[in-house]
Amino acid sequence: MKLEGCTALITGASAGLGREFARQLVGRASALVLVARRRDRLEELRDELTARDPNLDVLIRPADLSNAGQLMELCDGLQRDNLPLDLLINNAGLGDRGNFETGDPARLGDMLQVNVVALTTLTRALLPGMLARKRGAVLNVSSCASFLPMPGFAVYAATKAYVTSFSEALRMELRGSGVTVTALCPGPVHTEFDGIARRATNPDQRAAPELAYVPVEKVVRDGLEGVARTRPIIIPGVVMKLAMTAVRLTPMPLFRMAGQASAPARHS
Repeated sequence: MKLEGCTALITGASAGLGREFARQLVGRASALVLVARRRDRLEELRDELTARDPNLDVLIRPADLSNAGQLMELCDGLQRDNLPLDLLINNAGLGDRGNFETGDPARLGDMLQVNVVALTTLTRALLPGMLARKRGAVLNVSSCASFLPMPGFAVYAATKAYVTSFSEALRMELRGSGVTVTALCPGPVHTEFDGIARRATNPDQRAAPELAYVPVEKVVRDGLEGVARTRPIIIPGVVMKLAMTAVRLTPMPLFRMAGQASAPARHS
């Protein structure tokens, strides 16, 4: 899909990858709808973007996607606005690093709501309009965690497995419709995500060695290029591409053996 002149909605737009998506669409998009919890950050970003391109129409829609009521209010508002949205970037996401049994149930629920329910609900709300116009693209920000089970990151990895599988299946359903679906599957990226995903009981836990990290700018650039080239899955960075190729070729029994060997012993 050509990004020039598009009208895009970006969730999680106030920081990290979402903010960078907005920045890289300046000069290409005709209008942006920015969704995030923090109104003040959205207003700052809107001012920055319109200063760079006075012709860009930037709308802000503060909403907490972990709140089912606010999610439905957002969808209802988008229906009333009747904007010709032809690019949906489902970027908002939550993580939680640590053993499942000690996880905060409320946080686990929020993660499922944002990573799975909100992404699915927004896609369902906006897809019919794209199909009617025979033009559009959905970019779902998934993760390399979607390709394998991850002890200590179990729920997050499972939600991202849903995102990648959902994206692949929906892409097949939409073949020939003029609407495409792409899953962006980055490895670790230096954003607020890592700090928020860490638990207070283990603040020094790191996601991966520095070699695996990919700059925010490159992740977003690769994602938008993937949309433009209608690619199904994007894995930014040479290291992560090679690692995920190996992961996807490795039989699951070997992962189970490795996971059991690395897990701490339990004593009754």
